[in-house]
Amino acid sequence: MTPPPDQCPAHARSPLAGVVDLFGSENEKDPMGLYERLRSEHGPVAPVRLGGDVPAWLLLGYRENLEVARTPSRFSRDSRYWSAWGEGRIPDDSPLLPVVGWQPMCTFADGDEHERLRAALTDSMNRVDRRGIRRHITRFTHQLVNDFCAEGQAELVTGFAQRLPMLVLTQLLGMPDVYGPRLVEATRDLMKGSDTALRSDQYVTDTLRQLVERKRTQPGSDLASWLLSHPSELTEEEVVQHLRLVLLTGNETTTNLMANTLRMVLTDPRFRASLAGGHMTLPDAIEHVLWNEPPLTVIPGRWATGDTELGGRQIKAGDMLLLGLAAGNVDPAIRPDLGAPMYGNRSHLSFSGGPHECPGQDIGRAIADTAIDTLLLRLPDVRLDVPETELNWVASWISRHLVALPVAFMPRRPDTDPVDTSGMLLAPKLRPTRWMPADGDEALSAGEGATADTAAPTARVPWWTSLWRWLRGTAA
Repeated sequence: MTPPPDQCPAHARSPLAGVVDLFGSENEKDPMGLYERLRSEHGPVAPVRLGGDVPAWLLLGYRENLEVARTPSRFSRDSRYWSAWGEGRIPDDSPLLPVVGWQPMCTFADGDEHERLRAALTDSMNRVDRRGIRRHITRFTHQLVNDFCAEGQAELVTGFAQRLPMLVLTQLLGMPDVYGPRLVEATRDLMKGSDTALRSDQYVTDTLRQLVERKRTQPGSDLASWLLSHPSELTEEEVVQHLRLVLLTGNETTTNLMANTLRMVLTDPRFRASLAGGHMTLPDAIEHVLWNEPPLTVIPGRWATGDTELGGRQIKAGDMLLLGLAAGNVDPAIRPDLGAPMYGNRSHLSFSGGPHECPGQDIGRAIADTAIDTLLLRLPDVRLDVPETELNWVASWISRHLVALPVAFMPRRPDTDPVDTSGMLLAPKLRPTRWMPADGDEALSAGEGATADTAAPTARVPWWTSLWRWLRGTAA
């Protein structure tokens, strides 16, 4: 059959034909291998597409990532510059919009507006008692370890790393515990850009709106109340969106950081020997993991404010750029020897850089450091229960997750003396009302109006135990 002529409109070749899709199978199977292939073919800036026909530039070079992150005048965080969106080429039901669609929060602002919004967030987060939060993390870690310590075996991704961050975050935000299980599920769903991302995003947003409405009349020592009372005078919607930002990024990044660090502790002989020998602290080890396995592999996005050049590429005004954190961290230009230890070196890209550098990174580090240290103290003989070659990962366009981390240890009795956190500068732990049902509307009403004094404890099973059972497929 004779191929149609190139000029035939009906058979015109798509300008994105042959361009790698970050929603595709190659990225899902081996994102780091894909980044290296793109680096060899395109250099430090590579053309990619998202979900079939959305073009973007993926930054693979360390210097290019920093240049974009540090120059908002050329590469804005405001997605309203995005030409594809402004021209109507992004449908309203696109799974990209929960992550990159403009919202009234600091991550989508530059200049004076960014300073106003970020000041409210950073000032409020700085009010958290750092010593108190570590006691709080320790207490929750003991509770989680109590759930499985008598069994002599556990799965530390779904049983620990995916559970602890949301426990801490719901306390920071001033939320009832009952929201926890559905929030774990919903935040991960919308971050990976699934077909149900918009619905999950709506659930998270509606939940936070209820929280803000309650804190208007019942303020406490929590992030929601502090944002509402900040001198920057955030609107109610701005408060909701900043709480959403903390919830989404805090849970995703800390879960992955914990899982990756635990895997390294359990599988790398040099790592375990160094810890045992006292030559490397756990915070040093966490920085090493942040270099090699950042919690987010890609951060969307930046948008070119005008035609410009970057890494030998001609970038058009309104083009989307994706910060390639994982690729930049292993750029041969700055790390010719990937085997060299990076203990204590914080010049990695894992928390981005420039004016939009992650404001909650120290809290994330504290959660991972304190939780893993407490776990190892409780279970000093913990060991991987399967060959390392059997460990599996799943990747989305912005992150890579360890699926499971089965471990074994000598069975122990649960700790009956939990850490006292009554002196913390945080909201008191709220009693759960009941297990979160599957239906979204019913779930929202379950915790609405609940306070430390009024929530009725109709279910005695704490939500972290219920989530564990749900993840294992057993009755809640």
